[in-house]
Amino acid sequence: MATFFKEKELLRTSGEVEPDTVLDGKIVGVYFSAGWCPPCRQFTPILADAYEEIRNKKYPFEIVFISSDKKVEHMDQYIAEDHGDWLHLSFANPFNNELRELFNVSAIPKLIILKPSGEVITNLGRKEIQDRGSLCVRSWLESAGIAFRFQP
Repeated sequence: MATFFKEKELLRTSGEVEPDTVLDGKIVGVYFSAGWCPPCRQFTPILADAYEEIRNKKYPFEIVFISSDKKVEHMDQYIAEDHGDWLHLSFANPFNNELRELFNVSAIPKLIILKPSGEVITNLGRKEIQDRGSLCVRSWLESAGIAFRFQP
């Protein structure tokens, strides 16, 4: 997955991070969302809770947020209020639009789950999180061929 975002400016709230370091060998949820979107505001806390559970169990999973906000200030506020410590691209990064086109994102919220290679595991990440919560990470890891000892 690091190669998919290689040489892209990935950020956390604490600043820029190296894609190779934070994404290598991990499943990645690419999350298309915006603070102005009511369904996004409803789903984002659910995703944030699942992300925390998954990360607390040390499963190899990350989220990269792709904003559909209208202004950088709105994106920053949305991140500060509702997100976990997710990775994201800068507001003006042209790769945001490339990803929307690549994954045919026509409505938000949308959560695409990718293998470390960048191959799509599912386009239905939102539905799977809503239906199964953090437990869906097990099937994602199995689909990616990542051997991992699951914790109760």
